[in-house]
Amino acid sequence: MAEYIWGRNSVLETLHSTRQVKRLLLAEGQRGAPVVSAILEAAERRRIPVEGVSRARLDQLCHGAVHQGCVLMVEERQYADIEQILACAQHKHEASFLLILDAIQDVNNLGSLLRTAEAAGVHGVILPEHRAAAVNATVVKTSAGATEHLLIAQETNLSRVVEALKKQNIWVVGLAGESKTLYHQADLTGPLALVVGNEGKGISRLVREHCDLLIRLPMYGHINSLNAAVAGSIALYEALRQREKAQQG
Repeated sequence: MAEYIWGRNSVLETLHSTRQVKRLLLAEGQRGAPVVSAILEAAERRRIPVEGVSRARLDQLCHGAVHQGCVLMVEERQYADIEQILACAQHKHEASFLLILDAIQDVNNLGSLLRTAEAAGVHGVILPEHRAAAVNATVVKTSAGATEHLLIAQETNLSRVVEALKKQNIWVVGLAGESKTLYHQADLTGPLALVVGNEGKGISRLVREHCDLLIRLPMYGHINSLNAAVAGSIALYEALRQREKAQQG
């Protein structure tokens, strides 16, 4: 089954990934921009057919989304499994660094978190199979194509996943506003899975109960919480800061 990816950065990153691509659809008159030239060069290297089409046709394929004149027809996404994610960390000789997203429902939050995860060196992201936003074309575009460089797993039971990770000596830390432990007080240097919860309800009760530790971000203003993508990104970069410091020290 074919899927579509749109947006210049998303298209370019997908062409630089291992995702199977069937065809590049390019709006007429797009060939002058530097990024379009880079897209065409990448497509030529991979011997991907390029088809010039009308903007109206792209609008139709993308259901009115902003496609910037570039659309890729790709094979259906192949999700990874947890063993592949852990093998990736082992191959890099690094302590496992995972992100678990517990029922993130906003596609923009999901895309932002996946973009941050890829930038922060996360080895893989675990998503619930149900009751959560899917990794669709909007998520790919919001992530600026980071989804195409990440190992992403879908699991039916996150609490079972957490227990399985703990048995492999991976420290599971959840982001929760009611915690007494501030995010910078926790040791995030070893094998780690960070859990970010739903935008409204936070981490589900069962997953929360299975976490080794809950941490929170300090809040000094009038509002009592941050956007899930912002909070998760801050925690990911705190983990990265600690891990880099541990390597240097």
